[in-house]
Amino acid sequence: MNKYLLLFSLLLLITAATQAQYRNFSPFYQATATTNPALLRESWPARWIGHPTIDPTDYGIYHFRKSIDLPARPQSYVVHVSADNRYRLYVNGKEVAKGPARGDKAHWRYETIDLAPHLTAGKNILAAEVWNFAQHAPIAQVSNHTGFIMQGNTEAEKAVNTDNSWLVTQNEAYAPIPFGPIAFRGYYVTGPGEKVDATRYPWGWQQADYDDSQWQKAKSFGQGAPYGLSRDSQWGLVPRPIPMMEEQLVRIPKVARTSLGKIQEGFLAGKGDLTIPANSKGTILLDQTYLTNAYPHLLVSGGRGSEIKMTYQEALYDKDWKKGNRNEIEGKEIIGHYDIFQPDGGARRQFRPLWFRTYRYLQLDIDTKGEPLVIHDLYGTFTGYPFEEKGSFKSNDPVLSQIWNVGWRTARLCAIETYVDCPYWEQLQYIGDTRIQALISLYVSGDDRLARQALMHFDESRIPEGLTASRYPHALQQLIPPYSLFHIAMIHDYYQYRDDLPFVRSLYPGVQSVLSWFERHVGEKGMLHNLPWWNFVDHKPFHGKDNLPIGKDEYTSNITLQYAYALDYAAELADALGRPDDARQYRSQSVRLKKATYDLCWDESRGLLADAPDKQFFSKHANLFAILTNTVPTGRQPEIMQKVLSDKSLTPTTIYFDFYTNRALEKVGMANDYLNHLQPWRNMLDLGLTTFAEQEDPTRSDCHAWSASPNYDLLATVCGIKPGSPGFKTVRIEPALGSLQQASGKVPHPAGDILVSYTRQSNGRLKADITLPAGLTGTLVWRGEQIPLKGGKQTIEK
Repeated sequence: MNKYLLLFSLLLLITAATQAQYRNFSPFYQATATTNPALLRESWPARWIGHPTIDPTDYGIYHFRKSIDLPARPQSYVVHVSADNRYRLYVNGKEVAKGPARGDKAHWRYETIDLAPHLTAGKNILAAEVWNFAQHAPIAQVSNHTGFIMQGNTEAEKAVNTDNSWLVTQNEAYAPIPFGPIAFRGYYVTGPGEKVDATRYPWGWQQADYDDSQWQKAKSFGQGAPYGLSRDSQWGLVPRPIPMMEEQLVRIPKVARTSLGKIQEGFLAGKGDLTIPANSKGTILLDQTYLTNAYPHLLVSGGRGSEIKMTYQEALYDKDWKKGNRNEIEGKEIIGHYDIFQPDGGARRQFRPLWFRTYRYLQLDIDTKGEPLVIHDLYGTFTGYPFEEKGSFKSNDPVLSQIWNVGWRTARLCAIETYVDCPYWEQLQYIGDTRIQALISLYVSGDDRLARQALMHFDESRIPEGLTASRYPHALQQLIPPYSLFHIAMIHDYYQYRDDLPFVRSLYPGVQSVLSWFERHVGEKGMLHNLPWWNFVDHKPFHGKDNLPIGKDEYTSNITLQYAYALDYAAELADALGRPDDARQYRSQSVRLKKATYDLCWDESRGLLADAPDKQFFSKHANLFAILTNTVPTGRQPEIMQKVLSDKSLTPTTIYFDFYTNRALEKVGMANDYLNHLQPWRNMLDLGLTTFAEQEDPTRSDCHAWSASPNYDLLATVCGIKPGSPGFKTVRIEPALGSLQQASGKVPHPAGDILVSYTRQSNGRLKADITLPAGLTGTLVWRGEQIPLKGGKQTIEK
């Protein structure tokens, strides 16, 4: 008996130690200052709730209500809220929050909200709209099943805690309009359209005077539990680590065409009604004039039995499915994601989809029956991560200003609760895109929170073999082994730009696991061999193998050198974290990989590195990484770079991979050529794009994150502003102005703004005005000369 007691005591100690470890699981998930610490250490009194009779895994939209009485209006009333899939929270009829920010089941976000500004003495109504798109959900949406939870921060707020005192009803007005995954001739996975029958909608359900007597008591699914402390809860709750999304009104300025006669002046400005007669049918095509992410709001009266179809698209298509100039509409039509609203004849009925829509063009197809339909208003509410444009770039070339502005819009539309590759088609956070996006964020906004979250997301995505997912969060696993290597590069980027070793240290085990996976796939020839999963390198076919630059013998120089690239970065991280043995091991492995690749793949007759030992195919990609990793002799790198730029027989790079082309240009001393390689971006401007596309026309996506890279390079390459040491503790400024006569830039630094202004003088000398934050030092490099810099403003002529 004693031995069982001893064993039980030991298990209790292990459990306590494990829970203590989980309470400190990451320096990233830190609660707000107002959060009760007990909610991170213990299971919550509040319970996850849902509908008592409906399968919680089914598609459905639900409304929850709770009435609380307060003796006086409180100074503070903090609650923590989450739901699966998502929620909108109302207090006394006013919307106060949306969420949760996307995560996975083990790291399920909750929002912390102070309800006090919205409460009154006496009766208050808390109401939540919760939806589960089930099998129609976006691939980015992880889910267990429908659920809602609200937890009061302290005893003072415990009246809000979710349990069966909350009421619930299903909103039967909604039906899904499924699309994809191959819709509109492209990979489309952002969720369904919504069909709403207003005759079945419980109008006013969030208001205090609504009669909820027919609603049912909610069903409890179990207690809420913070990450690491749950035994049977299906959601590991963690604090939301990013701010709430920005929202602002966006008016649609232009009617592109209509079959319904003249549109009343002032309608689009919200200053007049538009009446559609009874028994009418027609269309109104609206042009936002630029791409946006927004919740459209449609406000109508009357029109019982009518139907309004709202279709959203980035661009219009001609009969051959070509987009052409985005400003031209003649002979083109809209084909895309749509919603349907069916009015019930009531007054001032509002339709707003549950999730935002991405559009430049929005078309209304209207079909009225026996009653006229009055449209009071139609507008959008822009939404996105609240980045502020603190960085800037200006020059004597006005087109570069256009590229900057369009690039920043691209970056903004590809940043919501996560980074996303494209807002219209996928809304997925891919490592390849995100590395570029994170750098743009740091340079233009200085806000690192979304980048930190992305690093954690990918770290949390690792499978038991050691690889990260290629995209995350996701409901459908995809593995691109090279992207796991770029996750290591992302960690190294963060290490360079932020003095935050505790966070870097928390990610280091993931670095080790990824590198260990690749080490196990080194073949007998000393190169990576026979790699499983999807070994994507670029958005371009490689010798007929669909993005796979792998030889007949299954060896690959491309990915082998990307592995060496990651090893070199990992060695620097290991040194910084006090792990010299790891650093030596990584450098040694890198040297072996480079030597084997050079010995087997170098073709002296062409002066280039082949994609594989059979030397049948050659790509720009392999040779770029041969330069970046010093696999080829330093003295030959400029010659190889020239061939990369001029040899048309090489598998070309795309806009995405040209980020690495630019890194190689810098490395071989050809950064001044950067501006000569912006023609694809100039072409997109000529085609009327207001964001930069996935690739040059023809293209699926008109807004793709990786194409915003000029917003990084104009500051980092042209203005030359980069960290001079890890943590951005010093700055190195080496401008590459090309043919520009004047350029200026501003980069937000943790210590303050870095400002540079360059002017080429008539005598051929450069005048540089440079301002560094107080306490920051650095170096200006110009034509091989190094000039020390100090905090404050300094003017240098060379």
